[in-house]
Amino acid sequence: MVDWVKILIDADNKEHDERFIKKLNIVIQKCDNILDKNPNDVSALFFKGGALGFRGRLNANRENWISAANDGRLALPIVQDAFKIDPKNSDVLLGIGIYNYYAAVIPEKYPLVKPVMYFFPNGDKKKGIEQIELAAKKSKYASTEASYFLMQLSYSYENDYIKANEIASYLHSQFEKNSVFHRYLGRTEIALSRFKNANTIFIEILNRCNSKMIKSGYHAITKREALYYLGLIAFYDKQLDNSLKYFYDCDELSRKIDKNETSGFMVMTNLKIGMIYDLQKKRSLAVKQYKKVIAMKDYEKSLEFAKKYIQTSFK
Repeated sequence: MVDWVKILIDADNKEHDERFIKKLNIVIQKCDNILDKNPNDVSALFFKGGALGFRGRLNANRENWISAANDGRLALPIVQDAFKIDPKNSDVLLGIGIYNYYAAVIPEKYPLVKPVMYFFPNGDKKKGIEQIELAAKKSKYASTEASYFLMQLSYSYENDYIKANEIASYLHSQFEKNSVFHRYLGRTEIALSRFKNANTIFIEILNRCNSKMIKSGYHAITKREALYYLGLIAFYDKQLDNSLKYFYDCDELSRKIDKNETSGFMVMTNLKIGMIYDLQKKRSLAVKQYKKVIAMKDYEKSLEFAKKYIQTSFK
């Protein structure tokens, strides 16, 4: 689980993947040894199902959907067996809930997966959320992970920013130096248009990054996010010079981080810089920025907006 948190802290970094998978496979093998002697050992069923589930979640994060679906298929009957043996075990509900949720949502979000999911048990999004909520409230081992997952799906899939914010606030209060929870708290404040709160949060995150709290995840990736959102907040507050400063720094950092392909942060930062130039009546500089965006990958309709603002300046 320590390795899992390291992966969450820097989601695009794959250097921890191999070690994490190796440890999960050791867990699965040890559980199999126990289950060979006693097929109804609840702890062995729980940890084997959990290991398969986390392997599936890593595969899902890496968009290895067939492997992720297969791990989910293998994990589900194991945790269901554990729940039948010990129906008061709320920890097991996390695995069942995650499967129910993902099996319903992923085929909708990624239609290419639908043919693969035909061979798997149907999901149930509503039931999945209820099971994860119960795991967050009552489980012995999985409470924090269940809360994290509930926060993530509320923010990324359900657009329930109030709920995501409440969970992020709780998790940040419990794990004050965890950069993942800290960042989600800032993101949800942005999503709720509570820019003053968000500004305070991202200033604190930026300060921690500058203080080199790298082991807690306050590294370049986190710093870039803080710079972007601080630029966005200043933009909405019509502090254009201040916004430009943050966006310039974000763009510079992105060029160091984005070695293989441009990130969403780089794309949106360059688009916003162009929009600011337009507001400052620096039309030629604005057009130059929009042309940069057109040369990058499309992110949240960035290409459409860049072409539009080349034709008609942003107001």
